[in-house]
Amino acid sequence: MKITFDAAPLVSDRITGIGWCEVGQTLALAQLHPEIKFRYSFFTSGDKERLIRVKNIAGENIRLKYSDFSGYAYRAASAVLPVPYSYFFGNDSQITHFFNYIVPPGVSGKIVVTVHDMVYKAFPGTVRGRTLLMLNTGLKRSMRRADLIVTDSEFSKREIIKYFPEHERKLRVVPCGVDTEKFYPCRDRERIEAVKNSLGINGEYFLYVGTIEPRKNLRRLISAYSLIVRKIGADAPKLVLAGGKGWLNDDIYSRVKALALEDMVIFTEYVPSEDMTPLISGATAFVFPSLYEGFGMPPLEAMACGVPVLVSGEASLPEVTGDCALVCDAYSVKSIASGMYRLFADEKLRKTLAEKGHKRAGVFTWERSAQALFDVYKELM
Repeated sequence: MKITFDAAPLVSDRITGIGWCEVGQTLALAQLHPEIKFRYSFFTSGDKERLIRVKNIAGENIRLKYSDFSGYAYRAASAVLPVPYSYFFGNDSQITHFFNYIVPPGVSGKIVVTVHDMVYKAFPGTVRGRTLLMLNTGLKRSMRRADLIVTDSEFSKREIIKYFPEHERKLRVVPCGVDTEKFYPCRDRERIEAVKNSLGINGEYFLYVGTIEPRKNLRRLISAYSLIVRKIGADAPKLVLAGGKGWLNDDIYSRVKALALEDMVIFTEYVPSEDMTPLISGATAFVFPSLYEGFGMPPLEAMACGVPVLVSGEASLPEVTGDCALVCDAYSVKSIASGMYRLFADEKLRKTLAEKGHKRAGVFTWERSAQALFDVYKELM
């Protein structure tokens, strides 16, 4: 059997959550099933650095099939013209899997597509304009082209059925995993302090990891944090927002200024992958009051690091964290602040949640995720 993974989410020098999901599942698949011929297909746009990045991810177990043609130009052209994908990547794969919503025309063999969530339908005002256009114009067509549709959670499955009931029989749930060799409780205080110093962090801190964008509910988080500072005073832990700039985020930054929190709130922007585990492990608590998540990887990664977690009760987050996280009302600043204060003040609660969360994170392995995905492929064949 030959199975191709579209590697478009892996070519960037800053891989997002969708890309890390593909990395976790595909590398685990290659380890579990060496009898299968797996390969990554992708456009380099003439940039050899992209080839090197994907090659480093693939290692020895996944082959490469690439084209120097522009991926951006192909996506733009294929949105209006039926330019076949197989023209660039051949027609010898039994299955081709697209991990980022969109299936191009002219793909040979069976097709699987991962649709991670329906945020563009549920909260269109929080989605970047070009992404909204891509999904509004292309997702319905992609789901028709696919033989089976994979999604990350039971919540996302229900959401897809709500908006696209005609595809219910195609849907299969494959939960994501967490790399416990990468995310684990770091006990090296020197390493933690070195990472903190590199990011300008002193003392204790609450931590959020993710893109700086409206859907993550950061404006309310900052407002809730101002109540913590008012209650505790200058000794309050800092609030560290770690992640690259997204879109529609001007009011997030302006909220910090309006509340005079410039000395208490730290925006780190992008954090190198090797620094993430020490950064998470050093936090007093991990805070993630998001409005909408198809799965919610960052809280699970924090749980794997043995850090107590605060999440909202929205979307898939309760499904992922179970009873191993403190839950707040995403739409209530007071509820978010109350949860943050409890985690700051109650050492016993922090310890209990850290232990329970670490145990739960161990259930979400990439091996288990990969085997569930392989069952989808077997069903197709």
